[in-house]
Amino acid sequence: MALPLRIVLRLMALVVLSLSLSCKSNKVLADGKVDGNLSAKAIVKNHYAHTTDFNTLSGKMRIDYSDGESTQGVSVSLRMEKDKAIWMSAPLGMVKAYITPGRVTFYNKLQNEYFDGDFAYLSKFLGTELDFEQVQNLLMGQALFNLKEAKYDATVVNGDYQLKPKKAMELFKVVFQIEPKNFKMASQQLSQPLKKRLLQVNYTDYQKIGKYILPQRIAVAAIEGGDRNTVDIEYRNIEFDQPMNFPYKIPKGFKEITLTDDAR
Repeated sequence: MALPLRIVLRLMALVVLSLSLSCKSNKVLADGKVDGNLSAKAIVKNHYAHTTDFNTLSGKMRIDYSDGESTQGVSVSLRMEKDKAIWMSAPLGMVKAYITPGRVTFYNKLQNEYFDGDFAYLSKFLGTELDFEQVQNLLMGQALFNLKEAKYDATVVNGDYQLKPKKAMELFKVVFQIEPKNFKMASQQLSQPLKKRLLQVNYTDYQKIGKYILPQRIAVAAIEGGDRNTVDIEYRNIEFDQPMNFPYKIPKGFKEITLTDDAR
């Protein structure tokens, strides 16, 4: 992966603010029909009833990144253990990331640099609370925030259920759209108007792998001021509930990245 680690870290942080398979046994799911009489409470209840309850996940992710001037793409290996670990590795281990509820760490052999911290450090850097669950939810098509903690107005928009909080959140403006087939996220939009930040996460179709439902593609657009960064993710060759480990060790001699105003 040719991306500087600062870009990778910044994109991961922005994503947390908000975050086609080739196997013949995998099926892309068609849209369901919207029930215009469904209440916001029922939509939220269905969303959580359809949470993908897996143990482990492994496979590939195709990641394409653009900053408006240049575009780069890479295929990375992905391993996840639900609620415990997310591990990613670029070809030949040139870039690796290892995320747990208590640790966020990346290293890049091309730049000989690394970051090793935790969500509290990233929270301070971004000015809002972050956690492991939000990253996991983004990758699995779940809401980034706990929808049970607020009341929403529900409408039907472009064949999806749209939820807007009845009471505005303190730090963000949010809009959630939930597709009717599996009650997974169709899109999530989070903004911080005072900081001129906007995060848009779109999910293009869902696929069934065995008994599990997973996004097929995820498109993330992060805007801050006049800067626009996009990340497109495509899952490939995904398997669930296979034995796995998470090999990760920061190479000796690498320079540690510190989060400062200049690094934003």
